[in-house]
Amino acid sequence: MRKARCPGTLKYRIKMKARLKILFLCTGNSCRSQMAEGWANALKGDAIEAFSAGIETHGLNPNAVKVMSEAGVDISRQSSKHVDELKNVAFDYVVTVCDRAHESCPLFPGKTKMVHAGFDDPPRLARDAQTEDQALEHYRRVRDEIRAFVDTLPGSLMTGT
Repeated sequence: MRKARCPGTLKYRIKMKARLKILFLCTGNSCRSQMAEGWANALKGDAIEAFSAGIETHGLNPNAVKVMSEAGVDISRQSSKHVDELKNVAFDYVVTVCDRAHESCPLFPGKTKMVHAGFDDPPRLARDAQTEDQALEHYRRVRDEIRAFVDTLPGSLMTGT
């Protein structure tokens, strides 16, 4: 006879372990970190509780919203947040997705691990585009690179790859 799994048992509590809290941090929390939060929620919501913030707030980039929507992920309800708004969240990991945030990253208390995964800045790349579609190609490429990174989570954070 097999023992029933009971919510009070250690095995049950281990199996029901809380999701990792991961903050995706960027300069303005308008594009790359928003995409990363969206992908993490869409692809890894069972293992990751995703957040995004910036060392500044620039508002949600409409082109980021557009290209994520093309990929089937709605980030339109997300908002641009300053990292200070999340100071009471005990993050397991903070992933900086741009060089400026990596260089200016605030200190996080406790056991928070810092990881840098830099991605190109679509708005900067799109400045010289001649058409909207040319501009969106930069957003699409970075969107897809961020998805590939998020696909490796959380395992790559734990192994350091």
